Amino acid sequence: MNSNQYLQAAELHCERRGCKLTALRKQVLELVLRHEGVVKAYQVLADLQKERGAAAPPTVYRALDFLVEQGLLHRVDALNGFIVCDHFECQHESMILVCETCGKVQEVDVMAALNGLRDVAQAADFTLSHQNLMLTGLCKACRV
Repeated sequence: MNSNQYLQAAELHCERRGCKLTALRKQVLELVLRHEGVVKAYQVLADLQKERGAAAPPTVYRALDFLVEQGLLHRVDALNGFIVCDHFECQHESMILVCETCGKVQEVDVMAALNGLRDVAQAADFTLSHQNLMLTGLCKACRV
C-alpha cells in the first residue's frame, strides 16, 4: 500500500476506534512514512519544523504516542525510535528484524512463538506483558 492509501486507511481505522486523526497527527504519520526503517522523534521534529516552522517537541511526542496507541506505529525502544506498522487492523505482537549493516527493518508476526513463551512463563508462575521483540542481524542483501 502506498503512503496515500496508508493515510486513508489510518483515518478510517481511527474513526472506527472513536478517535480522530487530526491534521497534525496525520502530518506526523506522513513524515514517518517518508523514512525507511526506524525514525527517531527528533527526525520527525526537524521535518515538521521544515514544513510548519516552529514546532515544539511535546507536540511531536504527543502525536507519536497517539499513533502508537492506535497501532499505526511501533515504538522500538532499543533503537529509541518508531516504525510504521504494516497491518494495524489487528492487535498483535511482533518481532522487528533490523539489519545491522543497512538499517532495513522488517516486522514479522510471532504470535505462535510468543504463546509458547507465555506457556513457559506461566509454568514458572510468571505473566508476560505485551511484547514487541527486536532482533538484529543481516538482511539477505547484506549477507551476500
